[in-house]
Amino acid sequence: MTFLNFFISGISLGSIYAIIALGYTMVYGISKMLNFAHGDVIMVGAYICFYAVVRYGLNPFLAVAVAMVLCSVLGIIVEGLAYKPLRQAPSLAVLITAIGMSYFLQNTALLLWSSNPKVFPSVVGRGAFHMFNGNLSVSHITALTIIVCLVIMVALSLFVSKTKMGKAMRACSEDKGAAQLMGINVNATISMTFAIGSGLAAIAGALLCSAYPTLMPTTGSLPGIKAFTAAVFGGIGSIPGAFLGGLMLGVIEIFAKAYISSQLSDAVVFGVLIVVLLVKPAGLLGKMTQEKV
Repeated sequence: MTFLNFFISGISLGSIYAIIALGYTMVYGISKMLNFAHGDVIMVGAYICFYAVVRYGLNPFLAVAVAMVLCSVLGIIVEGLAYKPLRQAPSLAVLITAIGMSYFLQNTALLLWSSNPKVFPSVVGRGAFHMFNGNLSVSHITALTIIVCLVIMVALSLFVSKTKMGKAMRACSEDKGAAQLMGINVNATISMTFAIGSGLAAIAGALLCSAYPTLMPTTGSLPGIKAFTAAVFGGIGSIPGAFLGGLMLGVIEIFAKAYISSQLSDAVVFGVLIVVLLVKPAGLLGKMTQEKV
């Protein structure tokens, strides 16, 4: 049962990566920019949940809902102030701005909440389900994380394929100029994408800190980088690719820690990414595109 325990833990960790990666891949798929401040929005969402529960005594699920709303507003503000003016700028300028926004959010968090570690309260407690005469244990937060990831994946897929806003997002992803000529408000569509991605980041922050309780202003940095890796792994711009990449990355990381070395697990993860990109440069589910020059 040890192997199965490791596998379930990997799926749980990968589910968190997948939720974060969905935010990266949606923003890139529609606006063709990389929002490296996304990892810090995870941290902001986690802090909002923490203070909503600890200081104001809100129900944990209500606290997550509040964090989603506030992070969605933050995502819209960040897009409007930092990225919208650079819509026609070179990609290097956008990249530098994204890194600058990341540092701005981290240092603002340091000023507001200090650098002292805080113990995050679990959303569903620390209990576990025991199966096979206790040989297999699945914690409540592990089960919740997997379920939430599946629900988000299904809901997001239906939203993108069935709703008017989802179709507008797909149109902007294909050709923003043509979408605008057809009457689609491109700016509003991109803002909505940032709002959805930031709302998902708040959920990921709460789940991440429930599973790994230490909360600090750099909480989202490393998971954010790994989730970006998962998005590239699965094919950045592809929603199913972000889901698949996140799950595979989580499983690889847990098995690398268990059977190789906890210190070398990150090296194994990024090594696998390099191999995949050498074989399939667009990622597992990504599509190669040709640019006319």
